[in-house]
Amino acid sequence: MVIKKPRIVIIGAGMAGLTAANKLYKSGVIKGAFELCVVEGGNRIGGRINTSEFGGDRIEMGATWIHGIGGSPVHKIAQEIGSLESEKPWECMNGFLDDPVTVAENGYVLNPSLVDPISNLFINLMDFAQGKKKSIDGIENLGGNASVGSFLEKGLESYQKMKSRNERDDVNGCGDWNMKSLEKGIFAMHENTQRTFIAANDLHNLDYIAESEYVMFPGEEITIAKGYSSIIESLASVLPSGVIQLGKKVYNIEWRSECVAGVTGNGHSGSSSDSDSDFRSSPSSRPVTIHFLDGTTILADHVIVTVSLGVLKAGILDSDDSGIFKFIPPLPNFKIEAISRLGYGVVNKLFLKLSPDLYLARFPSLQLVFHKSDDQFKNPKIPWWIRKTSSLSPIYEKSSMLLSWFAGDEAHELEALPDEVILDEVSTTISSFLSYKKCNGNTIKSFKFDKVLKSGWGNDPLFMGSYSFIAVGSSTKDMDSLAEPLTSDASPLQILFAGEATHTTHYSTTHGVYFSGLREANRLLEHYHCINV
Repeated sequence: MVIKKPRIVIIGAGMAGLTAANKLYKSGVIKGAFELCVVEGGNRIGGRINTSEFGGDRIEMGATWIHGIGGSPVHKIAQEIGSLESEKPWECMNGFLDDPVTVAENGYVLNPSLVDPISNLFINLMDFAQGKKKSIDGIENLGGNASVGSFLEKGLESYQKMKSRNERDDVNGCGDWNMKSLEKGIFAMHENTQRTFIAANDLHNLDYIAESEYVMFPGEEITIAKGYSSIIESLASVLPSGVIQLGKKVYNIEWRSECVAGVTGNGHSGSSSDSDSDFRSSPSSRPVTIHFLDGTTILADHVIVTVSLGVLKAGILDSDDSGIFKFIPPLPNFKIEAISRLGYGVVNKLFLKLSPDLYLARFPSLQLVFHKSDDQFKNPKIPWWIRKTSSLSPIYEKSSMLLSWFAGDEAHELEALPDEVILDEVSTTISSFLSYKKCNGNTIKSFKFDKVLKSGWGNDPLFMGSYSFIAVGSSTKDMDSLAEPLTSDASPLQILFAGEATHTTHYSTTHGVYFSGLREANRLLEHYHCINV
């Protein structure tokens, strides 16, 4: 009699899935403990990591930064495989560009003496919210907040009340701006940058208490010279051919909530194999059945689910049989409630190539200050979706490739717009901001871009967004609930969960994703008493 090895199927070939697969293969499969299969719905590995090229430069369509090199497993891997150096230019190779030029709507270049106090105020308020500061000079009554947005709003109001009226109204050379509106515009610029950090459409949706529970790694933040995808390729390189199967979109996952032998669920028709005879089994021998949109199935003893929180949200909200990722029977209520409460948003990047007939020795790193949407002085030619971006900067010093970030509703709108509309409306906007700029003695009245590339994470059915955050009404306990495996005495650890939304202190980061994949691999290795955990 042939004794069948336990089969582990990982759904998703992104950072979490490949980290888990890497660990399980080296510590279990090589030792003959179990079988391993990684199924990926897309036509590439990497998930929300996707290194690309544009205009001869290496760019990142998704994950971009190593957020703190001190203790980061991503940084360690990048060092080990030699990915931190490259002869080819790459996005943010100079880090964060220094000395930005801050320009207010209608072309007013702002003196640092106007910008710096508000910038410092915002930094101090965020440091307070994150527990890095115990107090802020001159700012009182900062407690009792439900959201980060309400806290910041209160902080700015307190600051402005502290100043004298004469000081607020004294703005020389800024035309239609008064001091109070200018301060609000500069503050909003920083809020919009913060939105891209956490993927919230509105900072009033971001839970205040959870902000102080988030953990940052120490050290500088850097990009990866040879691209983030080099980390993914390194993790996948240990896996034999055939372990990773691309183009396998999951339709549903049947699991045994009561673990009754021989009961397989809804009787969904399809092959009992995924076209590979090594993965053929009788329905009664393994507790989990994965159905794919192509009609095939894979049977497993354990499944590690690494799909995004956005995909999980869509699955629990969808009431019909439309092919959206589902569990049969549905997930337990505690998981459904956690998935519903947690925040998940979209962030997109917009790359723009300056027209070659527009010569500039160096395009400035711009910070953009807009009038509020209801302000009578706002420029009607600037579309609404641009008004909440905060910057436009070269991707590295002296590059003619520029980058801007968008979050929330504006990020969704960016995805929907044709490239020609984006080129026209961004050109119009930047021309209105930089009409003062001189080139070879002549004032430039129109900035032109001839190429555009944008990410599209919101509409991609494999992701449905970018990353998670702790929304008002949720907490890190919901992430713990999301990470809890589905198990029973009869069939332990049937379905396990990994991904950035399952890590309570490092969510929204690639190192958090890495840790989550390692966590679930170790959970299974411990279950099977494998060594080197």
